[in-house]
Amino acid sequence: MKAINITLVFDGKTEAAFNFYKTVFDTDYSNIQRLKDMPNPPPMPAEESEKILHASLPIGSAVLMGMDMPTGRGVVNAGNNFMITLDTSSEEETTKLFDRLAVGGSVMMPVAHQFWGAFFGMLTDQFGIQWMLSYVKG
Repeated sequence: MKAINITLVFDGKTEAAFNFYKTVFDTDYSNIQRLKDMPNPPPMPAEESEKILHASLPIGSAVLMGMDMPTGRGVVNAGNNFMITLDTSSEEETTKLFDRLAVGGSVMMPVAHQFWGAFFGMLTDQFGIQWMLSYVKG
């Protein structure tokens, strides 16, 4: 495994929160994408398209990541507003850990190759903890 990072989930406030964190930690985005940046995005109101799909702020040797919960994908409450992200060393490791964590839980997004270049999946484990697993070759 390469690293473990935290992803914070907001209800439309990711950009404001991360602009604040940029000043706190004296850092800048290594990546920021909006929902409208997806290839062939589904029809959505202009306000929804401006929500953050993914934001990354390097802090020391870790990365703080954030996203806005898309409308209809769930309600953001204290306790479900973060995800643990595992950056893995291979597709095989990603699949193995994903399958183990999914036992008794629920898969939100099966492991698959994604448009941003990652082999990626999302799930909630049997204890209600949300996980994202990601392998990027390179």
